[in-house]
Amino acid sequence: MVREAIFNALNSLDLVRDARVADLYAGSGALGIEALSRGAAHCTFIERDRKALRTLRDNLAELGVEDRCKVVPGDAMVLVGALDVDIVLADPPYDFDRWPDLLAATKASFVVAEAGRPLDRLDPESIRGWAPTRTKRYGRSWVTFFERSDDPGEAASGPADGDGIITERQ
Repeated sequence: MVREAIFNALNSLDLVRDARVADLYAGSGALGIEALSRGAAHCTFIERDRKALRTLRDNLAELGVEDRCKVVPGDAMVLVGALDVDIVLADPPYDFDRWPDLLAATKASFVVAEAGRPLDRLDPESIRGWAPTRTKRYGRSWVTFFERSDDPGEAASGPADGDGIITERQ
């Protein structure tokens, strides 16, 4: 449900087709594979767990998409800054707390962050140059879309509804 909702929203924004995507903390590769199935030109998968890497490579081979992928074993926080991509899909363990560092390191213009808590409440100074434009809860998962703000020194928080969930910013 979460993956489908993420990609329905990304498709409505016309961001996926022909995009270069990075799937950080890739695990089985579900997010990046979904991006490829929705028309992304290429996906770089970053994962450091050996067992997950085997599963990821098996999944890519079974689907026959290796020609549109690159699998990079290693730490996403170390490698994200070297990626030349349009969209970063980040689904780290739910106790991950280095979101400002990850946003600061990425060169992409759009980040989809899946977390165990809402990220639209991050200190604006800690995410300078990024605006959380959409936050939605799916069970225990929170998905936040971050876009680079027009002003690199500005971090916008967007309008929140009564539940503290950001809806699409106008």
